Amino acid sequence: MASYKPGQIAEKTVETGMAKANNPWTVAVVLGFLAGAFIALGFLLDIRVIASAPKEWGSIATFIGAAVFPVGLILVLVAGGELLTGNMMAVPLARWAGRIKTGAMLRNLAIITLSNFAGAIFVAFFFGHVLGLTETGPYLDKVVDMAGHKLDESFLQSFISGIGCNWLVALAVWLAYSTDSIGGKIMGIWFPTMAFVAIGFQHVVANMFLIPAAIFAGHFSWAAYVMNFIPVWLGNLVGGSLFVAGAYWLAYLKKTQAKVHSMNESQTTSSVASNPLSDHA
Repeated sequence: MASYKPGQIAEKTVETGMAKANNPWTVAVVLGFLAGAFIALGFLLDIRVIASAPKEWGSIATFIGAAVFPVGLILVLVAGGELLTGNMMAVPLARWAGRIKTGAMLRNLAIITLSNFAGAIFVAFFFGHVLGLTETGPYLDKVVDMAGHKLDESFLQSFISGIGCNWLVALAVWLAYSTDSIGGKIMGIWFPTMAFVAIGFQHVVANMFLIPAAIFAGHFSWAAYVMNFIPVWLGNLVGGSLFVAGAYWLAYLKKTQAKVHSMNESQTTSSVASNPLSDHA
């Protein structure tokens, strides 16, 4: 079982971010759809498990729901998927490292945003609405209550909550990259993901399932959802690209990049000096 130190994880994540950014759009769309559906299924499991829990259980019920939710991210990272919140860390890190262009990063984030939404809305509509898994009895009550709490937060609160969420989710992805063992990946994913759900931070892809599920049941509006989507998306981006990718780039990659750049410049200067015809080449 191979395990990697933080600096090695940073290098591995850069390579992963490059691969993600260079995926053909058809591959990105398929994997993005799957990831959106996987996260939605994890959230659906959370709701189905805790909706009927007695009020006396208090935060214990929240913990139980948080404990089963990570199945979605486990499926993404072990079975395969392109999840926006993970890409908000890996792809910007490749950009920080100078291995991809800004346009490639933005293209990837746009494609994965749309394809994650397609996967999440598929689960919300067909499993939640058509099959009725989020529209009967305590399950509907739980969906409406949870969605209402998300929508009640102000723009600033949603933005800050989004930062906290993806600080943890991106760290879950980071830990998954730290080992080649499936068991190790699952343990690394589970703890930070459970933590963000138990705390109540806002995850843009999870919200792509939860809030539309409530809307399909006749509650809230798409306009209200959009006003939640924007700050949570931005907060998730900051959490992943700055608090994880940016921090570890500064800690582990910036000096290495500067050293490599300096060596390349030195070699170029030496080559020019040894070739008197170089100015005419």
